[in-house]
Amino acid sequence: MRFCKLLFVGCLSLISLASHAENLKGLYQVREPVNGQAPEERDRATQAALDTLILRLTGDPKAPQNPGLAAIRKDPQQIISQFGFDAGPPEVLKVDFDPSTTEQALRRAGLSLWGASRPSILSWWLNDSTEGSSLVGDGQAAAAPLRTAAQHRGLPLRLPLADLSEQLVATAPALEGTDPAPLRGASERYNADALLAVHAREEGGQWQAKWHLWLGDQKEAGSVQGADQAAVADAVMLAVAERLAPRFVAKPGASGQQTLEVQGMNLEHYAALLRLLEPFGVRLQSVDGDRIVYRVNGSADQMRAQLSLAKLQELPAEAQAPVVAPQPAVAGAAPVTAPAPTPAAPSLRFRW
Repeated sequence: MRFCKLLFVGCLSLISLASHAENLKGLYQVREPVNGQAPEERDRATQAALDTLILRLTGDPKAPQNPGLAAIRKDPQQIISQFGFDAGPPEVLKVDFDPSTTEQALRRAGLSLWGASRPSILSWWLNDSTEGSSLVGDGQAAAAPLRTAAQHRGLPLRLPLADLSEQLVATAPALEGTDPAPLRGASERYNADALLAVHAREEGGQWQAKWHLWLGDQKEAGSVQGADQAAVADAVMLAVAERLAPRFVAKPGASGQQTLEVQGMNLEHYAALLRLLEPFGVRLQSVDGDRIVYRVNGSADQMRAQLSLAKLQELPAEAQAPVVAPQPAVAGAAPVTAPAPTPAAPSLRFRW
């Protein structure tokens, strides 16, 4: 396949091709519980939905109070495309924010943004209650609060089947331990980017949970509490999102520019790569066979974290050509034309 000739065809196929990272659906839709449909209750829930969205897109708990968002907070309708009520239970206000105007408002306020391509998270979640101990599996009723919380906080969540063999592995000591090795083998078939282990307990009518997160070489841990399973699930997902976001957010002009070379390109890789790099103001520089060079806004560490989601391998930096000093002119000799400057080698190089 000649990649160069089919590049623009690949653009048209962008939305239909798979990426290793998960492209989160519903990123700009927020659902907030309401107590009736009175105007004041609708206004309260709209403000809560705005705060949720800002936190979802930035991962920064201070971002909703940014002075640059004062006008948006005063009149959220200017970035809302539609809203409505779902009967429930519980009854919720469903708010759809316009992606373009929302991003523009946040960037004008100088906020860093986290795009829709996010690491998929496999969660091993063990609940201990007065009714006994149970591992939460995909399709169980107990999975609903976890999925709701993950969507609310902007995280692509996966859950295991929780069959007998997995129940023997995902025990309380394994989930509270600092070594992910006991869970690695059971996690392989789910092909997720990150591993989240949670042990939640009910004590005295309250819930508390200890959690551990592993993504590549990054390890995070914490503990939360809540009034019920839904509250503790939301607290865990919020904590995880706040820990992950700094690795992936992109602030235009603040992190410097990188020249990124990627080898082994084809149409599918091109589509996946554009999704990953979209938050970093990606601009095409050149195409040579299956080699493509981009200019991106972001730090080297951000690029490595983002590209790790697509399982790209980093290559050694390319050696720069030596700079040849200009030679002085010799009387009577023919003028010497200086060679064209050699383009700088890409600062980051990866391959599929």
